[in-house]
Amino acid sequence: MQQEVVLAMLAKEPSQGFQLRARLDRALGPLGEAMNVYVLTPAGEERIAEWLREVSWPKPDLAEFHLKLIAAAAAGLADPIGIVDMQRRELLRRLRDVQRAQMAEPDHSDAGLLLEGIVLRLQADLRWLEACERNWSDRRKRG
Repeated sequence: MQQEVVLAMLAKEPSQGFQLRARLDRALGPLGEAMNVYVLTPAGEERIAEWLREVSWPKPDLAEFHLKLIAAAAAGLADPIGIVDMQRRELLRRLRDVQRAQMAEPDHSDAGLLLEGIVLRLQADLRWLEACERNWSDRRKRG
């Protein structure tokens, strides 16, 4: 479908994707059924595999991580608990590194205060990962 068609429909009013699709279906009738069907390509499969292996820190997007767990489980791409564990291992490694650097700083140094903030952030992220693991373990038990 041409980009201009979608732009023209948006010129009438802002719409979500499903609303655009419904308007196109009404406009095209049975011809709308001949629209594109999207299929995951091998390159797409590889990109998903990379995405599932990525650990994101220091600025993790919690919503993206949450969606990663849901998508992995829904499509059977990976075990959500395994993804949580991989993220946890990376955060623990970073926590150890930061704590070592913090111990090397003199008391009340500016860098020490920054490092303390990083430690606290990592600890909070690790607690959230524990909550994620509990949630997915409970889901597994419920079937």
